[in-house]
Amino acid sequence: MAGPLKVDLLVSGCDVVTIDGRNSVIRDGAVAVKGNRIVWIGKASAAKRRVTATSTLDGSGQIAMPGLIDAHVHTAQTLLRGKLAEIGQRQQVKNPPWKNYYIPFEGMLTDEDVYLSGLLCYANMISVGTTCFAEAGGPHPDAMGRAAIDIGIRGFVALSTVDQGVKAPRTMIATTRQAYDRNVALVKRWKGTQQGTDRVQAWLSLRQIIVCSPELIKAMAEAARALDVKIHTHLCEGVYEIDYALEKFGKRPAEYLHDLGALDRHMHCAHSVLLSAEEMDLYVKHRPSACHCAFNNYHIGPHRLSEMWKRGIDIGLGTDGAASWGSLDIFQVAHMTRVGQQAVMGTPIAYRNVMPSEEILKVATNGGARALGIEKEIGSLEVGKKADMLLVDRTQLDHLPLYDPYFVAANSVVGRDVRSVVVDGKLVMKDRELLTVDRAEIERRLAERLPKLMERFDAMVA
Repeated sequence: MAGPLKVDLLVSGCDVVTIDGRNSVIRDGAVAVKGNRIVWIGKASAAKRRVTATSTLDGSGQIAMPGLIDAHVHTAQTLLRGKLAEIGQRQQVKNPPWKNYYIPFEGMLTDEDVYLSGLLCYANMISVGTTCFAEAGGPHPDAMGRAAIDIGIRGFVALSTVDQGVKAPRTMIATTRQAYDRNVALVKRWKGTQQGTDRVQAWLSLRQIIVCSPELIKAMAEAARALDVKIHTHLCEGVYEIDYALEKFGKRPAEYLHDLGALDRHMHCAHSVLLSAEEMDLYVKHRPSACHCAFNNYHIGPHRLSEMWKRGIDIGLGTDGAASWGSLDIFQVAHMTRVGQQAVMGTPIAYRNVMPSEEILKVATNGGARALGIEKEIGSLEVGKKADMLLVDRTQLDHLPLYDPYFVAANSVVGRDVRSVVVDGKLVMKDRELLTVDRAEIERRLAERLPKLMERFDAMVA
């Protein structure tokens, strides 16, 4: 008879919400991790007989579930959290914010500024249950990568790519050749385990069609296929973008990308709000992935997430970064998503539960993994997958009584209920204490650096 299974970490005594496609829930369960993989899931009572662990984590009174995925974040904008609201108290905020505030701010940042922004952003993510992110594209992506490695989060970094069409700081604009070369070089630098881990890698990026030339888009599409990576872009995010595409090319944005040969599984299209019926069909046929940023998308238009999900489009949830709404909590994004989908897709036709919260939690986990092209690795708690896992408190008054842990995880839990976090098999937060970073040191560096940055920024945008 075989001896007990030897593992590195055993999380035991929790209710395991696997989100494995079968809605499996194991009450008083356990999850065993060896290296960076899940090797056993079962009842805690069985684990006592069958598993020997180097270290254990008591999950009593908690729910174990897959880590959440932020499929669209702007790392370098974290230091602008709440800044536009503060400006709005003094003067009229200029639209669109991306052109008047976000790009100018990003252009000011040094490598160390972005590293600090990354530490804050990714530590914040871990603290609210996000274990993987996709960076939209910003300045100094190598600094983002260093911060992600140091914090212990999983993610894809990217370089902001602009080669036409906007007045921006010199540091944010490149020639078409420079934009292409810098993107390809970034992906190659972070490919595989060159940095000592495959937990952090890089994607290509096209900021949006207005500021990226057709030549660059076509070249990047070819590079994405050759390198087998995604291109992160913003698409169908605003009426101005639709008008631009129709005026310049006689086509809507997704149709334009399709004509350039760029709309395929390698394109990750953040927002994807203002899709025509024909563009939706193109998504279904050609398989680009998408991301619904509920904090912002409902300001743009009636996002049709539930339709996209039902039609098999690979779509996840995103925060759009801290500058836009403030929160990096995907649990809260999911809650807002449900309300928005009911208002947009359900209430007008008297359909009372167009997309249940439990289904939206799948989008935040399974869907995010599919959108990032790594669904075979993460997105659910299953034997063989990488160990990206949360323990969330289920004992708060707003969680009781507890009949169904899946219902509680989908409807009641928010980021501050997250107690412990495992990423790639390593414990990065335990009982709300971040284990990989000195929070006081982050706050000290912010207090030292922010006043200087904001003085320059206020003068720039006045």
